[in-house]
Amino acid sequence: MQLYFVHPPELLKCLYPGNLIWDIPQRENEPPAVYITFDDGPHITATPYVLEQLKAYNARATFFCIGKNIRQHPDLYRQILAEGHGTGNHTQTHMNGWKTKTEHYLENIQEAAQLISSKAFRPPYGRIRLKQARALTEAGYRIYMWDVLSADFDTSISPEQCWAHIAEHLKPGSILVFHDSAKAWERMQYALPKTLALCKEKGWAMRALP
Repeated sequence: MQLYFVHPPELLKCLYPGNLIWDIPQRENEPPAVYITFDDGPHITATPYVLEQLKAYNARATFFCIGKNIRQHPDLYRQILAEGHGTGNHTQTHMNGWKTKTEHYLENIQEAAQLISSKAFRPPYGRIRLKQARALTEAGYRIYMWDVLSADFDTSISPEQCWAHIAEHLKPGSILVFHDSAKAWERMQYALPKTLALCKEKGWAMRALP
């Protein structure tokens, strides 16, 4: 059984004061916006589908990419950029920070940085040590977590349950996590168009992370 938080509790956020970004504060003079993100790509099937859906709604998103997947699918990575989306570093090999020495972890991120020209970072599995987070912050990275986790990676839930997680928690300022990966495909394929339609109905802009 997998343990994760669809909507992270405040206590968890307090463990990393100032180092991690969980949502985007909304300004009074700007229209409400949500920030849809995708982890683990590029993927030969999922990423083109995501790009097609985003284009249909004139939405912008942020793709946290794995370096080795960019090497396998460089054309897809270039397409992400060409269509106006943001990108971020998700390590070279999807490395778990809790299980990795800080020096090795930072080296893996730096390897991915040779392919990803972005100072946005998301730790795989959402697992990062405070020492690692501090080192990345000092190096100029913005470490993005999430306000809403779709749980599309969880093969024990249905596509409908995945969508229910989003519909219950998504609000202006939310950072929402999907995955453009084979494991998440069934649930992401179902929930993404519903999410885009909901945002359009609510009048929420869909933007890449700052």
